[in-house]
Amino acid sequence: MARSRFSTAQEVFDTFPSACDDIRAAPTAEAPLTFLDALRNSGTPEDAVTFLAYALGRREAVWWASQSVRLLSQIGIGQEDAMLLAAEDWVRDPEDQRRREALRLGMGSDRRLATTWVALAAAWSGGDVAPGQGGVMATPEMTPKAVRTSILVALATVTARERANRLQLCVDAGVRLMNMKA
Repeated sequence: MARSRFSTAQEVFDTFPSACDDIRAAPTAEAPLTFLDALRNSGTPEDAVTFLAYALGRREAVWWASQSVRLLSQIGIGQEDAMLLAAEDWVRDPEDQRRREALRLGMGSDRRLATTWVALAAAWSGGDVAPGQGGVMATPEMTPKAVRTSILVALATVTARERANRLQLCVDAGVRLMNMKA
């Protein structure tokens, strides 16, 4: 996995125009981590989750989503559902067969579950996302939107007392991924 491919927050927004609809703060020429720090300390720290979903590469973002959902939903080893396992399998080995399995599971699962969205994040990382319907190809913003949704759905299940702390732990994990060396 590689570090962030963006030099400025503006580059993230330029690459993913839909980020303008999902993040309240206007893009700046600041480094992504500087912009992210401002978001996490803003009145809408959830925007930090959204920015990370866009700024990380697809594999990193899906991994981050799976680990964040594990943390927020308190899913231990051996307690995972098939959707979460499929997404993590794709991260470890991003072959199209694994992506299609995540797609099959995600499309057939309850959209109110955070793990469904993690599977869809992996499934929508590329290729055909609607088999049998004429070759509907994934668009670049599909994975970040599913990553964002997975974490926000899981965050909604956390008590108000724990919410801010758990949100910051998730953002911290995303920052560590952004800082990883290639």
